Amino acid sequence: MAGCAKQLIRAPKINVLNVIPAIPNHINSQKCSQNRCLSTQSTAPKNKGKYDIAIVGGGIVGMATARQLLLNHPELKLVTLEKEDRIAAHQSGHNSGVIHAGIYYTPGSLKAKLCVSGLKMAYEYCAKNNIPYKKCGKLVVATNEEENSRLGGLFERGLQNEVPDLKLIGPDEIKKIEPFCKGLRAIHSPITGIVDWGEVTVSYGTNFKKLGGEIMTNFEVSDFKMSQSDPDYPVTVIGAQPNQEIQCKYVLTCGGLQADRIAAKSGCNPEPKILPFRGDYLLLKPEAAKMINGNIYPVPNPNFPFLGIHFTPRMNGDVWLGPNAVLAFKREGYKLLDFNARDFVDAVSFRGLQKLVMRNMGYAFGELYRGFMFSATVKASQRFVPDIRVEHVTRGPSGVRAQALDRDGGLVDDFVFDSGEGELGSRMLHVRNSPSPAATASLAIGEMIAQEVKNKFLV
Repeated sequence: MAGCAKQLIRAPKINVLNVIPAIPNHINSQKCSQNRCLSTQSTAPKNKGKYDIAIVGGGIVGMATARQLLLNHPELKLVTLEKEDRIAAHQSGHNSGVIHAGIYYTPGSLKAKLCVSGLKMAYEYCAKNNIPYKKCGKLVVATNEEENSRLGGLFERGLQNEVPDLKLIGPDEIKKIEPFCKGLRAIHSPITGIVDWGEVTVSYGTNFKKLGGEIMTNFEVSDFKMSQSDPDYPVTVIGAQPNQEIQCKYVLTCGGLQADRIAAKSGCNPEPKILPFRGDYLLLKPEAAKMINGNIYPVPNPNFPFLGIHFTPRMNGDVWLGPNAVLAFKREGYKLLDFNARDFVDAVSFRGLQKLVMRNMGYAFGELYRGFMFSATVKASQRFVPDIRVEHVTRGPSGVRAQALDRDGGLVDDFVFDSGEGELGSRMLHVRNSPSPAATASLAIGEMIAQEVKNKFLV
């Protein structure tokens, strides 16, 4: 396959404050409706269809970066192209809604620095833009001695990452924070919060438009090509609909679940491959939701690639329980039996997935079983909250995570930037992987990507 200019991005110099000042809870009594949060944007091109930079992808990373580019360079003509009829249609609108504090990530890593700085920026942005959020806190709970032995190391990692106000607590303090929770010890992170990231994404889009940017929905990119019709705007972005195209000088793609396929259109290697992993949640009934005050998480198991079952409160008062993590048979398939032949064959024929499954066979079957059996998920949750019963839950929503995988079955945790080949590749910047916690860190990530755009195209 054709090669490409691929870059793993390491930690740049980011201003991470030693102390994040206390920010009060900012909870609007008016609950955000799904229609308002994921409102449809404009579809007709302006500027005669000619732009300095086209951003492909209307998710939270794409919109945060588009907004930041106009803040940095207000003279530019920018357009965001989104294939759905609204922005935040996929990962950005189908997630747990947690504002992460940065406990888990390797000290000194880019993910850790982006998360800690991004958390502060997220709270400040939400307060300034009247977006409801709640700092409900989080417990990472050890329920046995083996987990308890790992908890101290995790706590030290959080301290090294300069996560504010972390505290190791015992059973009595656990009960004061979560009366129905049981554990030997826990890490308490009071600054962890919740928000509707779909609403945040739409706010980024609204800001972007106020700054002069345009958003075109129902524009699914089918190809990129160099054009001689206007040497000032040499790149033509072709849409899937008849006579649908725009011209631009440069292209930035933030394709999420379609990132590898979009990058391939400018000659990039298909690896790392995007594999869609669906997470299914259960929804606690109101009488059970009253047992949960904040986020309750397990101590991560280093032998498994995903986090495990946890309790997540929502801005509308719901509480989610889950998720599992299973291969989705459709890249944007949120239902248990959603299937797309191309996506299925593309995934199961990839050697990297085969190796990942072989290394985690027992874990994979357990995750699949939990997708069908409520009782298995409830049993896993009873380690933390023994009073939860099967009759307390119903089937809840699902999300699909874009997991980048290498050919050896390794989960790609770094940011990956690509370009492509030839003259077209010199005018492309693909964000191939933007790993979790991309929503929490979206404003910090937007600053980083905007700097990459400047270095590649504008200097």
